[in-house]
This record gives sequence, C-alpha cells and structure tokens, in this order.
Amino acid sequence: MGILLTIIQTASVIAIPAIVLFIVVYGAIKKVKIYEAFVEGAKEGFNVGVRIIPYLVAMLVAIGIFRAGGAMDILSVLLSPITSLIGMPAESLPMALMRPLSGSGALGVMSEIINTHGADSIIGRMVSVMMGSGETTFYVLAVYFGSVAVNKTRHAVAAGIIADLVGILASVWLVNLIFG
Repeated sequence: MGILLTIIQTASVIAIPAIVLFIVVYGAIKKVKIYEAFVEGAKEGFNVGVRIIPYLVAMLVAIGIFRAGGAMDILSVLLSPITSLIGMPAESLPMALMRPLSGSGALGVMSEIINTHGADSIIGRMVSVMMGSGETTFYVLAVYFGSVAVNKTRHAVAAGIIADLVGILASVWLVNLIFG
C-alpha cells in the first residue's frame, strides 16, 4: 500500500504543471500564438463574468435569505424523521440541503459542523463526503443558463436534483459502511 500512496502523491504534485506544459508544447507544435490565444480567452472570460454577475448576486441573496430567515432550520426539523430512517444524522441535514445551492454556503455549514462535532466524528466524515460528492446544482443552473439566456432548462433541474440525491444517499451509505 505504501508504494501506491507514493505514486498517487507524486502524480498529484506533477499533474497541474504537466498539463500546463503539455498545452504549451502542443500549442507550439500546432504553431498557435499561445500568448495571444490566452489573452483573447481571458478577455472572453471577463465578458462572461460581467454577464453572469446579476445571476450570481440574485442566487447569493436568495441563499442568504433562506438561511437567515430560518428556513434551513425549519426544513431540517421537518426532514429529520426521514433522514434518521436512512442512517443520516439530523445534524448533517443542513449540509445536504445547502450543497446543491452554494459551494461557499456548504463550506460554511461543513466548517460549522466539523467545529461542533469534530473531523473524525461520523457526522464530520459524512458532511465531508457530501461536500466532495455533491454539486452546486442551482448555482450552476442560475449562472450558466443565465449567462447564455436559456429560459427553458428542460430536464437539467430534474437531472441535477436526482444526481444530488444519489450523491447524498451514497455519502450516507458509504460513511455508515466504512465508519459506522
């Protein structure tokens, strides 16, 4: 097991520099003006950033109102009987609810839970796994669809919610299996 861990650690250290080097070498081989292409891409990225700011502000304000107004606590209390049936502690429910909404909000919830219960507690481990296995579905939908003016998301919302539920259930199951 020691050699595998060493290989993984070494690969993680060299991965990003290797990717950057590959892009530069590949661009040079294809005779692409690398710096000019980078600057043009950065300029487009800035324009996209300016276009998505209203959607980002709206989403962050809505999340702030949701948490500050006590809706998170009420929802946690209402759903706790269901979560106890699947082996999910009620204390980890705010993380499951916040993760699809906001990455920074979920990080705050996770930090709060870990400070309260400890990183090695079952709850601390569960929220950590949820953080890594979930996506900020509603944030992504608001920002990306908003930036290109998509009004009809079709199945994206349902697919995102289903993926979030699967991630939460898998997190609960795996943490209970391994650490429970």
